[in-house]
Amino acid sequence: MIELLSKIIERKITESELTQISEALILTFKKYDISTKLRQSHFIGQTIHESGQYFYKRENLNYSAKGLYNVFRKYFPTLEEAKKYERKPEVIANIVYANRMGNNFDGDGWKFRGAGAIQITGRDNFTLLSKDLQQDFISNPDLVAEYPYYILSAGWFWNLRRLNHYADNNDYRLITKRINGGFHGLEDRVKWTEKTKLIL
Repeated sequence: MIELLSKIIERKITESELTQISEALILTFKKYDISTKLRQSHFIGQTIHESGQYFYKRENLNYSAKGLYNVFRKYFPTLEEAKKYERKPEVIANIVYANRMGNNFDGDGWKFRGAGAIQITGRDNFTLLSKDLQQDFISNPDLVAEYPYYILSAGWFWNLRRLNHYADNNDYRLITKRINGGFHGLEDRVKWTEKTKLIL
């Protein structure tokens, strides 16, 4: 798997990290029955897109005013309003993720911001993930950003959304919609999945 991954991933990456990713993928594939070349190709293609080739470990939310206005207009309805919060990622997280996804306590937005290769978000998801992997991600949410949980958390989400079924049908659009809520980055997701199919 290490050699295959080195042919798929295009960014500069250490042998140590390739080994960690490879070992975590093997664990994840076994646990969540991602057992065919087609399922594995879709999983790798989607997670590579979502994580910037397994580079981003936690959601950073370090937005400019313009970025806030474009992405979170519901919370920052004017550029003037957005300017008050630009480049304040913790404050931003605690505004945009407050009182939803199980985030009911002060600071939950930042504490339970996106983590892992598919960016698991919200206290509810961290709670369910803790039960499934028998680890305490509520007390230590940063653990989701560490191997093997970085990849296992994506496997948990994949399984929750029943994405093996859509991978069996080679359905890029529905897999993307069930991960993203829309079709953002579809072309890039297809590119990575097709590349993985050729190499696996």
